[in-house]
Amino acid sequence: MASVARVAAAALVVLAGLASLATAQMESCNGELPPVLAANYSGLACQPVWNNFVLRYHQDKNNVLRVVLSTMYSTGWVGMGFSRDGLMIGSSAMVGWIGKKGLPHIRQFALRGKSSSKVVVDRGFLVSNDHDHTVVVQQAKIYLAFQLKFSYRLAHQHIIMAFGNSIPVKNKLTRHQDKTSFTFDFTTGKASVDGSFPYGLRRAHGALNVFAWGVLMPIGAILARYFRRVDPLWFYLHVGIQFVGFIIGLAGVVAGVALYSKIQADIPAHRGLGIFVLFLGILQILAFFLRPNADSKYRKYWNWYHHWAGRLALFFASVNIVLGIHVGGGDNSWKIGYGFNLAVILVAVVALEFMLWTRWSKNSTSTPTY
Repeated sequence: MASVARVAAAALVVLAGLASLATAQMESCNGELPPVLAANYSGLACQPVWNNFVLRYHQDKNNVLRVVLSTMYSTGWVGMGFSRDGLMIGSSAMVGWIGKKGLPHIRQFALRGKSSSKVVVDRGFLVSNDHDHTVVVQQAKIYLAFQLKFSYRLAHQHIIMAFGNSIPVKNKLTRHQDKTSFTFDFTTGKASVDGSFPYGLRRAHGALNVFAWGVLMPIGAILARYFRRVDPLWFYLHVGIQFVGFIIGLAGVVAGVALYSKIQADIPAHRGLGIFVLFLGILQILAFFLRPNADSKYRKYWNWYHHWAGRLALFFASVNIVLGIHVGGGDNSWKIGYGFNLAVILVAVVALEFMLWTRWSKNSTSTPTY
């Protein structure tokens, strides 16, 4: 009986917690607006949309949208963006914060890229009157209140929300701490997950190229340099692994091209390095078919070409992987995973190179060509 009583008590505690959570969510819309906003922003529809973000809104017959966005706040900035296609790049956002001197700020930003220099203040396609914007902080909550004029009546609209922990200096936004995107129906008040951004395609592009250029091909190169005594097994493994790696890498390039066609990301360094690495990879494939006999007078030149093209390909591929993880907004799992993989490869190469040079110094003979 005592055990039954304990189980019942635990169930009551869980039910009470769920009830309090539901009540807290309901109260997020039941709370009153700060008095300074009551005159111009009363009677708004209300909908919790993300984490503790609450969206209050009303659209009148003249297509003027009144918005009050509220969330918990201690410092930093809070923003709400309007996108034509669900993507960050090309959208316009209203961003508010409390400055270091305690003064409120709310400005429109044009999101022309992911770098801070391409997030441009006082630009964008949103039509508004600056005198209708207000930022208020009350009881650890920030309220962004603004009015926007549209040429049409909003229905299903792509919305982007984000926040950062650092106070903007000279209207320069720091990188967001978290973000989300969804489609909001201003006629029914329903939000749905925005499937416009091809997250799966971005993951496929990254995973395929990391596995091909960051794992398989370095292993194939290690086999060719340090395991030639296991002849001819090293050669078949080297050719097989590199060919499979190239095919997987080519699939990653195709995914990257498809991703670019969807989001038109302006990342010339990543794209340029990718094209260069692919070119070197194609040269390596051609090298297999143009490989002269071991006793040919052209063999040493082929060796130089094959070895250095391969080393350059692996070096620039690793640089481009790091760059891709950075510009793609990869989380810590990508950074730690590839960093660990790169560290293991470098340690293995250093150890195997030391052993190779030790063996060469003892034998005083050159390595065979292939």
